[in-house]
Amino acid sequence: MSQTVLLAEDDRAIRHALERALTLEGYRVTAVADGVEALAQAHTSPPDVLVLDVMMPGIDGLQVCRVLRAEGDRTPILMLTALVETQDRIAGLDAGADDYVVKPFDVEEVFARLRALLRRTGRTGAAPVQVPEPEETPEQPPERSLEAAGLRMDPQARRAWRGERELELTRTEFELLELLARNAGIVLDHATIYDRIWGYDFGPGSKNLAVYVGYLRRKLDEPGAPPLIHTVRGVGYVLRED
Repeated sequence: MSQTVLLAEDDRAIRHALERALTLEGYRVTAVADGVEALAQAHTSPPDVLVLDVMMPGIDGLQVCRVLRAEGDRTPILMLTALVETQDRIAGLDAGADDYVVKPFDVEEVFARLRALLRRTGRTGAAPVQVPEPEETPEQPPERSLEAAGLRMDPQARRAWRGERELELTRTEFELLELLARNAGIVLDHATIYDRIWGYDFGPGSKNLAVYVGYLRRKLDEPGAPPLIHTVRGVGYVLRED
């Protein structure tokens, strides 16, 4: 079964071109021109993934994203934006978006990012594979706690604390912090992090990882306390207490 995409883009030329490209790629696409239509479609026929333009009249892409997240809708969202400043990107991530593509974009990049989002959320559209049950395998208790560098994480509940303070993290932020915590003291290079979190290496020009690390730092860091995420220039990032 092919995956369904809800595309919201007010520029008719871009909307039609992207709708055709996605359809040729095998997606079933519903294309709308504004945020009001996007919300209506998302409520009546929930898609596997949303592609939202940031700048739309009336209800823009950020507002659509906030409404869906407030309703508990965790459908992956890819933002399309002509805004290139870091603060603009952070606004989209803060609204609950999972990823973004900056206009003008290469349609192959859009395809790659959609594939990565769908892999991460398990919305592959493929029939489930029947795996034989193991014989007499005792049940393993679920992991309840992960501790590193003054952090405590509950992977099952997807909750995290620094000391007694609980951190409010998006899905991607939690996954990134969990990856760093499980490898505390080990420098993880950019390619490894991109592959583990996004399932795709966006190349040396991408700022996606830097945006998420910056956002995590703002949530983690405390006055008078040592920073936890350190940049190893030219290599990647490491979680440790100095």
